[in-house]
Amino acid sequence: MKLLTPVEFPASRLGLSLGDKVMVLGSCFADAVGEHLKAAGFSVCLNPFGTLYNPASIAGAMQRMSSARPFSASECVEMGAGAGLVCSFSHHTRFARESVEDFLENANDSLDEAADFWQDCNKVIVTLGTIYCFLHEGSVVANCLKRPAAEFERVPMSLGQVLQTLRAMVVSAPGKDFIFTVSPVRHLADGAHGNMLSKSTLLLAVEQLLADPQVGSRCEYFPAYEIVMDELRDYRFYAPDMVHPSAQAEDYIWERFLAWAVPASEHAEIAANEKAFRASQHRPNLHK
Repeated sequence: MKLLTPVEFPASRLGLSLGDKVMVLGSCFADAVGEHLKAAGFSVCLNPFGTLYNPASIAGAMQRMSSARPFSASECVEMGAGAGLVCSFSHHTRFARESVEDFLENANDSLDEAADFWQDCNKVIVTLGTIYCFLHEGSVVANCLKRPAAEFERVPMSLGQVLQTLRAMVVSAPGKDFIFTVSPVRHLADGAHGNMLSKSTLLLAVEQLLADPQVGSRCEYFPAYEIVMDELRDYRFYAPDMVHPSAQAEDYIWERFLAWAVPASEHAEIAANEKAFRASQHRPNLHK
């Protein structure tokens, strides 16, 4: 009896090895993949500005790492909702601090490390979440920082804009291979149909990028979205919010990614690294 339809796809052309330096950028699904890579023993820099959802924000992060231009006081923003914290429109709120000085010190320390890593890394994993962007005074922000909704305009990127943005990412980073994924996390602000239109636009843009004769040879696509939609098409594979994949689903996708990208000769070493990582996270019960 066949109870699921496996998503079949050929092994990676570009591959991933324990000797690679891997930059991971994108949505909260990228965070899950990045944490698995770290536990497996890969050299990883994971979302150095925090979680990023749309292609424009991800491209902005790459540009900032490439230039290594420090964040300044003029970019600091007071968070809303009475948080009493300072952040920037380029960062996730986990970077927020109580003062401008503390925020800039933390943000620029992270930027310095990420910029150095960016110069040396040879693999980039990009997880695209949505085509929708929030504009503040005409500029795309990575996070609205809990400020009033009236300050922002929410707009979708067109297929052409997404493709142009992704292509510019790859062109601006010679010597780096790119693995793109589309996040299986559902963005339901525009309803189920709007979410499907958004994901479809991202999928079409990546497909056209792979066919580009100038940059396509340095790009690949891993079908995380399709695996969740087709192989794991059951709400038991979602977290209680019914939006994010469950931990079990993330583990399953990691196993598929590992088999797809990493040579079998390294799997035993990765398994040993993961075992050592789990042991390092174990906290003995001192109350027994």
